[in-house]
Amino acid sequence: MTSNSESATSADQPAPTIGPPDVIGTPLSPTATKVMVLGAGELGKEVVIAFQRLGVEVVAVDRYANAPGQQVAHHAEVIDMTDPEALLAVIDKHRPAYVVPEIEAIATEALVDVAERGLAEVIPTASAVVATMNREGIRRLADEELGLPTSPYLFADTLEELTVAARQIGFPCVVKPVMSSSGKGQSVLRGPDDVASAWETANTGGRVQGNRVIVEGFIEFDYEITLLTVRAIDPRTGLLTSHFCAPIGHRQINGDYVESWQPHEMSPDAHASATSIAARIATALGDGKLAGRGVFGVELFVQGDDVYFSEVSPRPHDTGLVTMATQRLSEFEMHARAILGLPVDVTLASPGASAVIYGQLDQPAIGFENVAAALAVPETDIRLFGKPESFHRRRMGVVTATADDVPAARERAVRAASLVLPVPGRAAVRKATVLPPPAPPAPPRRPGPQPGHAGPPPGPVGPPPGVAGPPPGRPVPPPGRPVPPPGRPVPPPGPRPAPRPAGGSAGPGGPGGQRPIAPPGAPRPAGPPRPAAPGQSPVMASLVKTGDPADEPAPRSPVAGE
Repeated sequence: MTSNSESATSADQPAPTIGPPDVIGTPLSPTATKVMVLGAGELGKEVVIAFQRLGVEVVAVDRYANAPGQQVAHHAEVIDMTDPEALLAVIDKHRPAYVVPEIEAIATEALVDVAERGLAEVIPTASAVVATMNREGIRRLADEELGLPTSPYLFADTLEELTVAARQIGFPCVVKPVMSSSGKGQSVLRGPDDVASAWETANTGGRVQGNRVIVEGFIEFDYEITLLTVRAIDPRTGLLTSHFCAPIGHRQINGDYVESWQPHEMSPDAHASATSIAARIATALGDGKLAGRGVFGVELFVQGDDVYFSEVSPRPHDTGLVTMATQRLSEFEMHARAILGLPVDVTLASPGASAVIYGQLDQPAIGFENVAAALAVPETDIRLFGKPESFHRRRMGVVTATADDVPAARERAVRAASLVLPVPGRAAVRKATVLPPPAPPAPPRRPGPQPGHAGPPPGPVGPPPGVAGPPPGRPVPPPGRPVPPPGRPVPPPGPRPAPRPAGGSAGPGGPGGQRPIAPPGAPRPAGPPRPAAPGQSPVMASLVKTGDPADEPAPRSPVAGE
């Protein structure tokens, strides 16, 4: 029994502002579970939708009106998010339980104040947002505190310092503003003549005005990946655990992603190093308790079996748009679940790819033609973001595609994206879309025994009286098996396959529960997963890493001279 003094003490103590809720309230009610998403672009829009599906009330904030996420949120606010007073005012107005930054251009000092005063929980933490917004902070954390392998780097505040730093790092090298992301303000220097233009690009192309830049040594990597790492509560232990999605490969132009695919093949040693690096950086951005939940997009360079840390985003990553087609739960759904303390699932359902649709026009309210033709490409889907203004190199949509293997999925995604044509805005004309006729079907097999096979058994083989048989030209299924609908192949005789196991998490090298890859051209059954192809890389597995990061295997050392 609780004494009166104990009750009074408990009542006077403020409710904890860190951790998931024990109940999800009803939106637009006094007890609603409320989330504020800072940044309502294409990624923020998908996060808003994920929260909406879980019955959460959402406030979408952006610097311009009618941003994509604002079109699907309960509330919309337009402010300059780099203004700390404006940001504090909008948080105080709505009093959300969680503040979820989805972009970098935010007054981070305001978020620190929000966290210290207990006004809301900042996701993953206020300190993580501060560290990852500034390339200097995250690079020093990765290199000096965690000892992760990175490329050599120096910082510069003036053109003269940049000239000296580039000479010391050596050419080629990469120059980036310390306050930027997604390739904004980035340059590759091939020689001393590129230094001045790189300085100008960095100072005009960053998301936040400032003169400080980072100079990175150029690694001749074989490929780069995004390893989506989810820090979520294990329902069995109540502790945060690291979950890993299958590696995502991507292609960039001027630092901006234009195409991504999942899974990307890696050697077992490289994959083990990648998961170790990702777990350690994501864990370091938490508080060792329940803070630090959510998705982290960890970017890595891979050279043979050696893996180098590049960057980390404490939020869903643009290359992860492919997960809307490839995984049972997209990165956005996992982000929402992790924040709310709900179980996540990193199961890979199918190989797939994504390809960006660019605006190609500099004007507001554009339209898109040939969407039907693009969706006629097998196993494709399209997200048109709904941005109110288009620019030539602005992402206005994305195509996702699946297939039995990654090369086929990439071909489908790129082909479908190339068919979508941005056009100046105009009123739609209602008409039927006529697509090119499909290839003629193969002629039906003639009835009767085939060469080398015995004829049909004696007696009737048709359906019982009163039951319709298959249409002419379709084979009859074996006795006891149902007649499939038109367009579906007759299942082979024999026992039915076992049901697909629930979940999709396994240890390194485990099966992962993902959809296996079949040889190109093979039919794709509607049932449970098929056996993995011989020799398939274990990186296809969806992974869960538990335990303290100090117990994880150390990453491989960088090659000599780096």
